[in-house]
Amino acid sequence: MTTTESLLIILAFFIAHWFLSLFSQTFYLHRYSAHKMFTMNKFWEKFFHLFTYLTQGSSYLNPRAYAILHRMHHAFSDTEKDPHSPHFFKDVVSMMMRTKDIYYDVLRNKVQTSKEFLGNYPIWNSLDHFGGTWVSHIFWGVFYTSFYFFFATEWWMYLLLPVHFLMGPVHGAIVNWAGHKYGYQNFDNGDKSKNTLVLDFLMMGELFQNNHHKFPNSPNFASRWFEFDPVYPIMKVLSWLRIIKLNRHALVHG
Repeated sequence: MTTTESLLIILAFFIAHWFLSLFSQTFYLHRYSAHKMFTMNKFWEKFFHLFTYLTQGSSYLNPRAYAILHRMHHAFSDTEKDPHSPHFFKDVVSMMMRTKDIYYDVLRNKVQTSKEFLGNYPIWNSLDHFGGTWVSHIFWGVFYTSFYFFFATEWWMYLLLPVHFLMGPVHGAIVNWAGHKYGYQNFDNGDKSKNTLVLDFLMMGELFQNNHHKFPNSPNFASRWFEFDPVYPIMKVLSWLRIIKLNRHALVHG
């Protein structure tokens, strides 16, 4: 196998993991678990719950803990109570370490959570428990490393491996740091949320933070004519196929 062929395989694997994991994060964890922009029956809920675990792998995020933290983020956006506002940290690493601590406190019920943030999120006790174990983390780490072992022909190709290990937190770091620091604002939301990318293909709509904070229940994160949220058409197709049902209140700005 030539270096070019090897590189193409590695990049294809990396890109597939990046976007599949990101889709799970924005579609299932964010738009469904945290905001309930749509409903689905128990079969499809379990399907996408499992899909989220398989695509996030070693960095699987518990839907319950994710939903609670994200609801806190909206309620306290860019204040000291925000679990991940970049305006109280010197760098993105310290912000995410703080987020990690809050996430695990919520996950392990070490803190009392306000009732307004609780309920109406999917729970699959056995999968959620296993997804947070070291057995699961190590399994996925070995899987990613084995793929590179078989297909990588140069040492520098292995530099992408840490991103595979921490894919979920990497996505979160980009969205929470850039989405509240860089870009433009369509709306005055009383916080520092920004729209970072005009065409947000890289983060599948997640960097339309200013729009999302204005219309938190809208399934379409784009607002102006030149903006495009690539997940929204997917949701429309899934709705047409009757896999999901968009909520009426979510269609106000959809």
